[in-house]
Amino acid sequence: MNDDLGLHRALIGVAGAREQLNTPVLVLDRAALDRNIASMAAYARARGVALRPHAKTHKSVEIARRQLAAGAAGVCCAKLGEAEALADGGIGSILVTSPVVSVPAIRRLVALAARIDELIVVVDHPDNVAALAAAAAAASAALAASVRPLDVLIDIDPGIRRTGVASAAAALELAERVRALPALRYRGVQMYCGLQQHIASFEERAASIGERTQYLQSILALLAEHGMPPAIVTGSGTGTHRIDAALSVLNEWQVGSYAFMDRQYFDCDLSGDGTTLFECALFVDARVVSANTPGMATLDAGFKTLAADGGPPRVVSGAPDGSAYHFMGDEHGLIVDPALKHVWRIGELVRLVTPHCDPTVNLYDGYHVFAGDVLEDIWPVSARGRSR
Repeated sequence: MNDDLGLHRALIGVAGAREQLNTPVLVLDRAALDRNIASMAAYARARGVALRPHAKTHKSVEIARRQLAAGAAGVCCAKLGEAEALADGGIGSILVTSPVVSVPAIRRLVALAARIDELIVVVDHPDNVAALAAAAAAASAALAASVRPLDVLIDIDPGIRRTGVASAAAALELAERVRALPALRYRGVQMYCGLQQHIASFEERAASIGERTQYLQSILALLAEHGMPPAIVTGSGTGTHRIDAALSVLNEWQVGSYAFMDRQYFDCDLSGDGTTLFECALFVDARVVSANTPGMATLDAGFKTLAADGGPPRVVSGAPDGSAYHFMGDEHGLIVDPALKHVWRIGELVRLVTPHCDPTVNLYDGYHVFAGDVLEDIWPVSARGRSR
């Protein structure tokens, strides 16, 4: 058993276990997680939208099962390896939201499609369409039996030049290519507006998403005009789901971070009226390892503990109000009292809200799942490191 998963097994069921954990450690508030999952599921259901949460956030079979039990239609995975890990755990409906293009990866994709109920993949280039169709047809021939076509969505670039077709005409051309190939089945389109998710102002975010949605509508109209109205129109995220609900164009949401929340999303007005929609369910607990200067202390949590792309974490307990965290290298972080007076004791526990939950989770082997101060379980990060 991995040390990170086995180190604290003896503490399961023990009250006060959080104070006894080796740090740094990834901690999950199970009740807050379940409330977040239920809240998003109820909101989507009330608006007639299918929910397909993005598992790149949690990379966890256990959490995916909870999302499906709450009514999700399936999950998304950013990479094929994530999809394989979740399928190994029994998750049966998966959308891979990035193109799968290499020869060995396409072989794995076709094999995965044959062993789960529903696998959908996005495409944005004619060469990739041809390669997927050839691999799917070859797999069918090898079995000497008819197999269901490989389901695909046309990926639409929302303007960030990462992936996706670059115009409505390109979307139509690619959809027509897919429709002409019996080994593939055209299911619809994906347009994920990642750039807009963390715009702090609700009004500015809504204006930007509104403009991008008008562009998407022009593509949907062109596809419908040529007899290919998309059955699936998927996108959205935690930052824009309320806006997308009002626009009523997407019929499937790929929300992810709502399950945990992080500092980046707490810095955004998600509701438009300042209401906090979701609770913080994910924390990193760290300890003071040095405290020789009043008003400052060094924690055992640095770049190897917290993904730094979202800035510093938020300090939520174990320090005076307003205390700030600063990265101090791979292993350490500095916590500073704004009054420069507080004196920490060695070994004190400091609780941090992750700056960006998705890559932070990828630094850990497991979640330490708590109900109050009782350690309920340790869940593996099932798809940790599955980058291909």
